[in-house]
Amino acid sequence: MEKTIKSVQDLYDMLDADFRAAKQFWEPFYEDRNRPIPFFPNKPDENLVAHVNAGVLAGGKALELGCGPGRNALYLTRQGYQVDAYDLSETAIAWAKERAAEEQLDVNFECRSVFELAPEQEYDLVYDSGCLHHLLPHQRIPYIEMIHQALKPGGYFGMTCFAPGFGGQGGPESVMDDWQVYQEKSMKGGLAFTEEKLRYLLQDPFECVELRPMKAMSQDENCFGLPILWVTMWRKPGV
Repeated sequence: MEKTIKSVQDLYDMLDADFRAAKQFWEPFYEDRNRPIPFFPNKPDENLVAHVNAGVLAGGKALELGCGPGRNALYLTRQGYQVDAYDLSETAIAWAKERAAEEQLDVNFECRSVFELAPEQEYDLVYDSGCLHHLLPHQRIPYIEMIHQALKPGGYFGMTCFAPGFGGQGGPESVMDDWQVYQEKSMKGGLAFTEEKLRYLLQDPFECVELRPMKAMSQDENCFGLPILWVTMWRKPGV
């Protein structure tokens, strides 16, 4: 039978078809652990550390999306969180599991797509360090819905994502119009967001707690920070 669009998922599948599968990029990306990638070292995001130190994040159950080699999931586990962490890359998950074993930490690392998850109000924190800006625009819809459903009332959603104006420094130079992504059949390595666009996407299901540029951190400091990123924290209303 010819391809027929009957459901929203059929439409999403059609839109996905013009783009390389994400796993094809991320699997080889993590193979060489010695590459000078800023977020390869086992250091948590500076904003995550700041919220823990301020008492905003005080333990419970956490979900990390696109966890890579596990640096934030391991940090949250050290702070008393029970952590489920997922990534598309089997190579990244293997590295994360090795790190957890070295530190004798119990973290549930699994190689799964975020779109396979269907949690029901079970998490106190959902964290995304660089996942959203690699999603196609239509994929944001089920992604944000899943996060909202995953959080307990009063739970927090923390995130880092590309800011514009950092071409040549590891980030995008400008914000692409969402329609342009489909016209050009490319996200050009990742999508940048303005503050206005982030608020537009997230302010209906969540309350904004923080939205600011990430602080720059040197290699000598014990947390990660690059000013090419936004850091933001949102709260699910209810408590």
